[in-house]
Amino acid sequence: QVQLVEYGGGSVQAGGSLRLSCAASGSGFTFNVMGWYRQAPGKQRELVASIISGGSTNYADSVKGRFTISRDNANNTVYLQMNSLKPEDTAVYYCNAIRSVWNYWGKGTLVTVSS
Repeated sequence: QVQLVEYGGGSVQAGGSLRLSCAASGSGFTFNVMGWYRQAPGKQRELVASIISGGSTNYADSVKGRFTISRDNANNTVYLQMNSLKPEDTAVYYCNAIRSVWNYWGKGTLVTVSS
């Protein structure tokens, strides 16, 4: 059974940095797409960044230039380096992985940015 486990959430002041990581276990294969979503209180879940197995990336406009997504295909791990954090980045961040028609989610990790 595939499991995604996120690490690295926490509290930071505005302007600070955090690095999230997500390790997938139980798959035995490389995911086509891995990514990060976030959900702030009272808001819908939104895509933050995604990366395909070949390395091409996609970012939400709100994080371009501040966040960097990367992945380690050999270890089925995806990372999100978050710099210049803003209070509006406060949310639960979810790891996502897609293989064909299967879509997997982690349980989320909380990121809190204080002003």
